Amino acid sequence: MRFRRRFEWERGQKGIDITPLVDVIFQLLIFFLLTSSFVVTQAGIKVNLPKAVTSEALQEETVVIVINKNDVVFLNEKVVTVKELGNFLENLPKKKAILLKADKKSSLGKIVEIWDLCREKGIEKLNIATIQEEK
Repeated sequence: MRFRRRFEWERGQKGIDITPLVDVIFQLLIFFLLTSSFVVTQAGIKVNLPKAVTSEALQEETVVIVINKNDVVFLNEKVVTVKELGNFLENLPKKKAILLKADKKSSLGKIVEIWDLCREKGIEKLNIATIQEEK
């Protein structure tokens, strides 16, 4: 008899209810998806942009050229020489917008060199990235 009662009791227990666990995991998933969408990071190249009062946001898709404080030129987060950049710009549509992100400690000579290269290759829309100064 004892054996039969124990067997009936074990048969009644089907397992652990994991519904609350699934609910918690689902809520954590939603939380991380929502919070990660608010964390926007840009390219991995550290650049301190100069501040400007008259800066405007660009609305169209642009090609980003970065010059860091050591005057190293980056295109799509890859180090490029001026010659390689010139070859890239030659194959680029002339109406494509270029955004030049130059560190405020980079030399003016390097910025002018890249600016002239873009103009030489016929780029019509050339912009310099700045941080909008608080009023």
